[in-house]
Amino acid sequence: METQSVNNAASSEVVIVGAGPTGLMLANILGGYGRSVTVLEAMDRLIDYPRGVGLDDESFRTIQTVGLVDAVRPHTSPQHIMRLVNGVGKVVLVNDPHTDEFGWARKHAFIQPEVDRALYEGLTRFPHVRVLFGHRVEEVVEDSGSVTAIALVTGEDGEVAERRFQARYLVGCEGGKSPTRKRLGVTFDGESPPTRWLVVDVANDPLGTPNVFLGADPKRPYVSIGLPHAVRRWEFMLHDGESEEQVTEQAFVDALLADHVPDPADLQVIRRRVFTHHGRVASSFRKGRQLVAGDAAHLMPVWMGQGWNSGMRDATNLGWKLAAVLSGQAEDTLLDTYTTERRDHAKAMVELSLTFGKYIKITNPALALARDAVSSVLNLFPQVKSYFAEMRFKPMPRYTEGVLADPTTRESGRARPELTSGLVPVRTANTKVSPVGVQFPQPRVNTAGAENVLLDDAIGNWWSVIVWGNSPKDVLPEESLATLRALGARLVAVVPETQRAWAETYMDPDVLVLGDHTGRMKQWFDDRPTPLVFVRPDRFVAGACLTQHAPETLDAILRAMSFTGRTADAITASEPLAARNCPTGALSS
Repeated sequence: METQSVNNAASSEVVIVGAGPTGLMLANILGGYGRSVTVLEAMDRLIDYPRGVGLDDESFRTIQTVGLVDAVRPHTSPQHIMRLVNGVGKVVLVNDPHTDEFGWARKHAFIQPEVDRALYEGLTRFPHVRVLFGHRVEEVVEDSGSVTAIALVTGEDGEVAERRFQARYLVGCEGGKSPTRKRLGVTFDGESPPTRWLVVDVANDPLGTPNVFLGADPKRPYVSIGLPHAVRRWEFMLHDGESEEQVTEQAFVDALLADHVPDPADLQVIRRRVFTHHGRVASSFRKGRQLVAGDAAHLMPVWMGQGWNSGMRDATNLGWKLAAVLSGQAEDTLLDTYTTERRDHAKAMVELSLTFGKYIKITNPALALARDAVSSVLNLFPQVKSYFAEMRFKPMPRYTEGVLADPTTRESGRARPELTSGLVPVRTANTKVSPVGVQFPQPRVNTAGAENVLLDDAIGNWWSVIVWGNSPKDVLPEESLATLRALGARLVAVVPETQRAWAETYMDPDVLVLGDHTGRMKQWFDDRPTPLVFVRPDRFVAGACLTQHAPETLDAILRAMSFTGRTADAITASEPLAARNCPTGALSS
């Protein structure tokens, strides 16, 4: 779909610069909400070689939201175990988390080109979304009401033409050298360690071990990763004085691999290249009508496998907010919360990755010996060992500012991480850690029409009000219910499976009744004195409270959201994207 504006520019609501994973996911989210999007990519095709190797549960939940699980899963290996070994091959620590609180395994290996292609092909469902390759954005003009991207396109005859694309917002997802970020004039703070690494990807995996070994060998630290589709990746740290030309020669690579395989010369190499780790975060992710996401907003060292996943978090956070602004449900100021909510967590992931990298790449033999000795002692303590095995050292996103309401004071836009009310339900609670600002869990539930389905597939892709044991219509006043109707929120009652048939008969037909047949929802509510929860479209908890505090909590959330009171014009809250019969359209190339 292409329309022409008054200045002869092709028009859509959002222009995304860059058809990498973040840009493609953001386009899928916006397309599912009925928004028109143009993706402009300078290259003439998607990148077809492996880059990222780790996909986490948060990202898989977003893939579920946009209805692409079946397309992505064939290119993944769940429960990807990481083992840190020292120079003599002794295991120093194991990272093997088994939690599935968000509905999916905590860690997956994946083949990025295939997953990125699934995101790209998923856009064919939306005739109002298109991807244009060979369009290099050279200039952007912004005024009070729109932004225009000026792209250069080389024709088959070699002639270069200029095309203009007008939109209400532009999102730069064009990588670490992002021209969009540079136009914003923001700083890109952090460090780029001088250490270089050689990456070697091979087909027909000669080892077959399905997991990850981080070789903390002081002579030359390395990584060996088993990936789906029989791909094996090695990464070797390079020493000073080893030039890129030298280390990519066949003889040098064969020498590095000699300790790993019997015959390095017989490997089917996909690629080999040299790269340097970067750890940087933009000081702001937005200025005016232009925003940045993914590597354009932050560069992650590879150690925690969070580069691709951090881009998914950006798209998940930004997508629903753009949809709300474009539909008229929220004022433009909602987009300021994108930086507020995402930047601190991105910074924390960068810092953790840098720290972990320094732990692995010690080359001083004495320091390496000390590290191994300390690690061996710590492994004797079950709690410490579990801390690493279950990946609890990874900072989960917790928003303390943004589209939130404090569960104790009902303050708008802020939420303290602890419940401090003096009421007996709080004083006697199993935990006083606030659920506001973190992701709501995703157990399996039963509905009248389906059994054992994941929560998100039941409640849809927009706002939800989830109440334990009660009907939301019985505990909320009519004024609040009218506001929730305008917001498009789904009203959800969760009851033990034993009570589901009764609740489906007793409660209003507008209320979705979920049967908690696993007991996991009951346990969550049992631990927390917050029987009523407001869940955002990105599955984060915006507010949680006792039912009598619900009207005040809702009002505080909507103020933080800059809610206009208008009914969304193209946002469907009643069914998830995965269940939609989306019309098929062709992507432009």
